[in-house]
Amino acid sequence: MTTSSTPSAPASAPAPAASASPVRRALRAGTDWFLAPVPLARVAAFRVLIYAFVVLDVLWIRTSVVPHGYVPDLYRPTWLARAVHLPALTPLQGEILLWSLLAACVAGIAAVVAGRLQRTTGVLVALGFWVWMLNSQGYGYISHDHLALMVAVTVLPTAGLTRLRDHTPSQAAGWALRAIQLAVVATYFGSAVLKWMRSGSPAGWANSAVFVWAIMRRGSPLIRWTLEYPWLLILGQWGLYLIELLSPVVLWLRGRWLYVAISTFLFFHLATFLSLGIHFLPTVVCWAAFLPLEKLPFLRARAPR
Repeated sequence: MTTSSTPSAPASAPAPAASASPVRRALRAGTDWFLAPVPLARVAAFRVLIYAFVVLDVLWIRTSVVPHGYVPDLYRPTWLARAVHLPALTPLQGEILLWSLLAACVAGIAAVVAGRLQRTTGVLVALGFWVWMLNSQGYGYISHDHLALMVAVTVLPTAGLTRLRDHTPSQAAGWALRAIQLAVVATYFGSAVLKWMRSGSPAGWANSAVFVWAIMRRGSPLIRWTLEYPWLLILGQWGLYLIELLSPVVLWLRGRWLYVAISTFLFFHLATFLSLGIHFLPTVVCWAAFLPLEKLPFLRARAPR
């Protein structure tokens, strides 16, 4: 006796995967943008540049730490210095910090060349430079041109081991450079926001006489003639205000347009230095985080892996 079997029902097809929500897609796009890999050689070259500049900075630009030791009563620490209980340094402590920081920078450059101990030397540079700057800024002057540089020494150790001729893509290297790029842009955008807040209106600063005041106070012969043309100074203030306000656009530019934007900011700083004697070198150096440094002739020897 045979039993008839009814054909089994076909297996149901798997339900199509639900499309990711807009929030998840946005988060994924943001993560991909922030962690976009870059060649390790780019970070290696940038490390050498930054550590060499820190030497220049403590010997020529922010040289006030040792002299501050003779007037500790004037020390008014910033909120971060208060949070870590950083006291006023004595002249001897300032000298020790100076030479320790210089040695750490030289060791950091040597570590990039040798391809070892880069995290250790990078952390030493970061700690020394932060203590140096917190003391420097605790005597009544905050130099916002150092924002990107301080971020740079902080995040560079996270990139790990890099070599000058290693073009292997790395997300850690990409994250470090992207953080520095954001700090560069924040320097300008934050300045525009403060201009807006302190003047009380979007156009208050741009229509003020701040350029007249600056030129009368410290203007060189190259710029003093503009005092006879107030409309030209107002136009210049509007131009500066707008490029600062639009500075975040630089983060999404590529190729020729990126180089045009960088050249615009560097030309502004050159003009400011020639006309008012004000340089912005710590930020100018950090603009190199936007550049493909691995394409320099002496960094092309090894092919990507």
